[in-house]
Amino acid sequence: MVNLLTILTGIVCLLLMLVVLVQNPKGGGIDSTFGGSQANQMLGASRSTDVIEKITWGLAAALFALCVLTALAVAGSGGAVPGTI
Repeated sequence: MVNLLTILTGIVCLLLMLVVLVQNPKGGGIDSTFGGSQANQMLGASRSTDVIEKITWGLAAALFALCVLTALAVAGSGGAVPGTI
């Protein structure tokens, strides 16, 4: 159980890093380095900003929840992660 939660936490961390890197630093939608000009034209600059911002907040909430669940799972298993010394 702890291993699964750890793997999920790592995946969410990587996705969160990717989403943060895709964002435009000036708040104008998706950064053009990652093909943002096409996404901004397709969705509109304000709509792409809303989508990316919602994804960022969702991943941050998922990361928080996974960290809390992992801490509870480790505490419930006697405080030691199985398979370690």
